[in-house]
Amino acid sequence: MYQQIIIIGNVGRDPELRYTPSGQGVCSFSVAVSRKWTDKNSNEKREKTTWFKVSAWRQLAETCSQYVHKGMQIMVVGEVEVRAYAGNDGTPQASLEITAREVKFLGGKSERSGSGEDYGGGYSGSDEPEDIPF
Repeated sequence: MYQQIIIIGNVGRDPELRYTPSGQGVCSFSVAVSRKWTDKNSNEKREKTTWFKVSAWRQLAETCSQYVHKGMQIMVVGEVEVRAYAGNDGTPQASLEITAREVKFLGGKSERSGSGEDYGGGYSGSDEPEDIPF
């Protein structure tokens, strides 16, 4: 079996790079995906934003740590997992977490700190983390 998700959205916070005890890099950041539409009954403009937590591993983690920044538009391809938890008030909550296989930087040059290059990358199935420690 196989599942894949592709999202295009804006980075919500600067990435955080850390290392597992075995020295593997993992970079975490959030991405907001917004959908806009006009309500057919009231003719009002509507918008809904869904937040995703993204984790990139190994070389992709290093690349994301170096080039991803808050506000930039990116495309993330990976696997999604839903995590349930209790909020501060005890109510059930859920988060959408993506393990990135590929990240592409979108938008104009100004959104990439003046660079015209595409630093998108990914890792192959043989490089997948066997046991994610957090």
